[in-house]
Amino acid sequence: MENTIDYGTSKIAFNVQYSNRKTLTIAVLPNGNVIVKAPGDTTIEAIKKKVHKRASWIIKQQQYFRSFGERTSKRRFISGESHLYLGRQYLLRVTIGKPDCIKYKGRYFEIVCSSKSKAKDLMNDWYRVHAKIKFAEIAEPIIQRFQRYNVEPTVIYIQEMNNRWGSCTNSRKIILNTELIKAARPCIEYVITHELCHLIHRNHTKAFYELLSVEMPDWERWKNKLEQTLI
Repeated sequence: MENTIDYGTSKIAFNVQYSNRKTLTIAVLPNGNVIVKAPGDTTIEAIKKKVHKRASWIIKQQQYFRSFGERTSKRRFISGESHLYLGRQYLLRVTIGKPDCIKYKGRYFEIVCSSKSKAKDLMNDWYRVHAKIKFAEIAEPIIQRFQRYNVEPTVIYIQEMNNRWGSCTNSRKIILNTELIKAARPCIEYVITHELCHLIHRNHTKAFYELLSVEMPDWERWKNKLEQTLI
């Protein structure tokens, strides 16, 4: 359910997600939506008070995302479109034929399918397969580096996620958003490093960000690049 608060002449709308957590956090998505993640027993009055306290920051974040203009329009998966892979744009060529397949050729993707309606599924399947391979490859040296803190994830898992690039569970399972395969390698490294830091500091405390800055001094640059590139 959407809630709102007034802040000067502005009205800030936000959605609340309750869960079994200890802290309340506020996130501004690249599309400008505001998400509040709160412990299950938090009152709406307490949430509104927190949103009001952070209102100036929220508005600045929304203005920041708007400064990049309109996001990429919805993909139609037809010839001539450009699609991202590891931060680079590739043209799409779709041909009717058999068998259904997709080939990665230099500066373009070539899809052969019995029906154009299958192009989207073929492309998404290709992304999932290559995300699994590439994420493991990129994560390996970072995981090895974190072994000096005596921590290691139980598994690196990929899945589609609506509101986050990655997460770290209490069982030390790191989940990465499949969409990350479209981002530049340092952006992927940032998300992996961020989640590995959560193996040591569960919440976004000062100590968490100090560790993140030690492990990736330019993390803010790649965080911003990620948010500029992907919806």
